[in-house]
Amino acid sequence: MKDNITIRALLLFILFACNSCAKFLDVVPDNVATLDNAFTTRIEAKKYLFTCYSYIPRNGDLGDDPAMVGGDELWRFSTEGGFFSMAMGLQNVVGPLGDRWGFYLRAIRDCNIFLENIAKVPDLKEEERKRWIAEVKFLKGYYNFYLVMMYGPIPLMKTNVPINADGSDIKLSRSPVDSCFDYVLQLIDEATADLPATIIDPANELGRVTMPIALSVKAKVMVYAASPLFNGNSDEAVLKNRDGSLLFNPTFSKAKWAAAAAACKKAIDACHQVGMKLYKYRPDFQQFNLSDTIMTQLSIRNAFCERWNSGIIWANTQTNSTGFQQLITTYIDPGNRDITAVKGQLSPPLHMAELFYSNHGVPITEDKSWDYANRFNLKVAGEADKFHVWKGYTTAYLNFNREPRFYADLGFDGGLWYGQGRYDDKNYNDLFYLEGKYRQRNGFGKPGYGSITGYYLKKAVHYQNVIGRGNDYSITSYSWPIMRLSGLYLLYAEALNESQGPGGEVNNYLNLVREHAGLASVETSWSTWSNNPVKYTSQRGMRDIIHQETLIELAFEGQRFWDLRRWKEAQSVLNRPIKGWDLIQETASGYYRPKTIFNQTFALKNYFWPISEGSLSTDKSLVQNLGW
Repeated sequence: MKDNITIRALLLFILFACNSCAKFLDVVPDNVATLDNAFTTRIEAKKYLFTCYSYIPRNGDLGDDPAMVGGDELWRFSTEGGFFSMAMGLQNVVGPLGDRWGFYLRAIRDCNIFLENIAKVPDLKEEERKRWIAEVKFLKGYYNFYLVMMYGPIPLMKTNVPINADGSDIKLSRSPVDSCFDYVLQLIDEATADLPATIIDPANELGRVTMPIALSVKAKVMVYAASPLFNGNSDEAVLKNRDGSLLFNPTFSKAKWAAAAAACKKAIDACHQVGMKLYKYRPDFQQFNLSDTIMTQLSIRNAFCERWNSGIIWANTQTNSTGFQQLITTYIDPGNRDITAVKGQLSPPLHMAELFYSNHGVPITEDKSWDYANRFNLKVAGEADKFHVWKGYTTAYLNFNREPRFYADLGFDGGLWYGQGRYDDKNYNDLFYLEGKYRQRNGFGKPGYGSITGYYLKKAVHYQNVIGRGNDYSITSYSWPIMRLSGLYLLYAEALNESQGPGGEVNNYLNLVREHAGLASVETSWSTWSNNPVKYTSQRGMRDIIHQETLIELAFEGQRFWDLRRWKEAQSVLNRPIKGWDLIQETASGYYRPKTIFNQTFALKNYFWPISEGSLSTDKSLVQNLGW
């Protein structure tokens, strides 16, 4: 379903849009007077249920999700404030950027209040009561997990804290990180049996927790618990409570990976049983007979942007993509260059463009047929390139002979941009492409608009959005995906490789993701095209392959930020400069010269957030994270 809006109505749309989870906003105010009445009837109790839901992190929201712009995935001209300051190394202990310590402890408290009082509701059917209890137990576990991702070991509020408790009553020391993960898993396990397999009332319930969602999140939690940041992390061995108790176990456990693999497989089976599968673009009605190239790109783009498609396990109905799409959309239509409804901001840096594979499905640094040393040289697009680069256009060799996800995810100087009102790829001259050099329609020169790197984020722009006349921008909105089936497949492949080493099952699930992306199998690609043809046969080599596949498949979805941390790779990746093209150049020879935009730094202490000085002064039993 398409929501056609104009920018003149954008503010009203954001405030009053009735998506499938609008009722989640009908929450109980956080005060004692309301609590006295919160569980007197089913209607009031349901409001408190949605109070518990209202704390779900708003994935994809630049003001709430640190993973979008707090790392190295996206950049823009103005990087002051918010999570951009984190990306620039300005985290602090006085007012930590994106601090959620108190916020999620309040969320957990509200979940405890709900669980303690839900039995009092007189007009609630037992089956529904069980479901609500299961949902809130899951949410309580999820909020604990989010805190662990941010802060590491946390206090575990297993029982209710009185609503009128003062600061002296809420003093809890941090629990060992293994105990934190165990408690999260306990809550999810307790919840799973009473959750529905599917949502039977999509108009009112999409976004609420189901059994496949719970099992998939459990799998993700177990993969995180098994990952290097939390499993045998010797760098954190000296972090102790005031009584001397260790908060990190410095001993590596391979068994955690085996348990994670089993959890992933159980989640995959549950998803398959309810009909989930990797999304393929196959519309019931299609006006035009599209090329295979465009069809593959639409399968990739719509796997993220097509709301509630078959490959989405869980999406966040509290995050509406409309504002984000407006921010990242560039001047696609050359007939309307004065529109202010689109900004073309949030730019993928050059290293993100280099991340994607060659057209042979291997890294461009490994493809023995791909000229990596001359990737910044110029090339003119020919007939064979026309659905990737505009025919006859001169651009960098870096933009040629790349995998389908490169062209589905990124816009660039000379790159074809399919859709946005132009859908017949046989009518080639009617399609859109970008011109990104100085003072060209997509280039640098208009203050507040345009890319700072020369690349644009296409992946999150729905292909059916249309820039109209004047300041009209018709946007197809969608709920931000939290977990996709392809991501679960990759978690399973990773856990299997870490617990057993490479083999047929690892390759199988990795290849399912690659096939969806229009690539040959990992065996064929490496054996035929890589200068390291046996890489996929060793555990370390397969680990590198899975990590890169994950970073590509889930690029710009808010996952890279966390994955680099849990793998303990952030120090090597996030200590390199942010680069883009030379934007003030009008010629191709001048434009395609890499320029440093910012020298990013990441220290060991940055793996975890600092606990604010205010929280530490309130609760003397807490200890600060290392380095802060």
